[in-house]
Amino acid sequence: MIRTMSVTAACRGLRSCISQVGMAAAMVSATPVFAQSDKMAPIAVPAQPGAVELGTGKLPGATAPEAWHSQYGSVFARNVTVATLTPFLPDPAKATGTAVIVAPGGGFRTLSMQNEGWDVARALAAKGVAAFVLKYRLNPTPVEMPAFERSMTAMFTPGTAPPRPKPEEMMAGLAPQIADARAAFALVRKRSAEWHVDPTRIGMVGFSAGAMLTIATTVAGVDAKPAFIGNIYGPLAAMTVPADAPPMFVALAADDPFFGNGGFGLIESWRTAKRPVEFHLFEQGGHGFGMYPKPTTSTGWFEEFTRWMAMHDLLKPAR
Repeated sequence: MIRTMSVTAACRGLRSCISQVGMAAAMVSATPVFAQSDKMAPIAVPAQPGAVELGTGKLPGATAPEAWHSQYGSVFARNVTVATLTPFLPDPAKATGTAVIVAPGGGFRTLSMQNEGWDVARALAAKGVAAFVLKYRLNPTPVEMPAFERSMTAMFTPGTAPPRPKPEEMMAGLAPQIADARAAFALVRKRSAEWHVDPTRIGMVGFSAGAMLTIATTVAGVDAKPAFIGNIYGPLAAMTVPADAPPMFVALAADDPFFGNGGFGLIESWRTAKRPVEFHLFEQGGHGFGMYPKPTTSTGWFEEFTRWMAMHDLLKPAR
């Protein structure tokens, strides 16, 4: 079991990043802007073969049961109270030894498990990369679907959303998720021989809120220490970069309604710190494109990400 840590002091460098995007942006819905009319529909909890509980305990105070729904032709989870990690392992004949922990987005209220989780993990496994989908604990939402839909609508309707908390309060609220990410890294390293993973080549890629968690894990994850990270349409405000910050890949659409007009301070922060960073700004794609096929160049982010990994020798078998 990985003990939950206090992040208030550890995340000072991340506060400037979060303060510039605010609550509504930092907790965005990781859903595709091109299909906003699609309705939510409850579904049974799907099978998750191989999922391993991370031992971080049940979310304190949570009473609503975990629930799943379909939307945008994809699958989402909410009211996650117990964190799990699901492995997607490559064919041993093509395994590289590199691993990636995949953090779906969903505003810390839902998780885009299919589009930003399983589909990403399967694509990585096809490249010889062991992928592990992190189902991290979430902020509680109403049990009944109509009430949940209303709460999500209110979250993004001007004038009805709750006041934005101070950055310190927001970071303190991420303590469970950071603990889940730390536990995920610890588990993959513990079972690295079984899963044919090089424990020095474990990275993390996150989408939207999952990208925010990826950055938070890099800054405040203590023993997690990702070897490389991917920030896919997440916050890009400036921050203090750790001296040993890992190489970072960033993908964002210029027409992203949440982060497309917030500047690129995070990129400059990495460059100023003389840490490796690659940034892809796609003309179109909106927010939440993930693995959805779209008639925009943003659909190519995954191939660019794996080319970047190859450039860093992460797709070559570990010696």
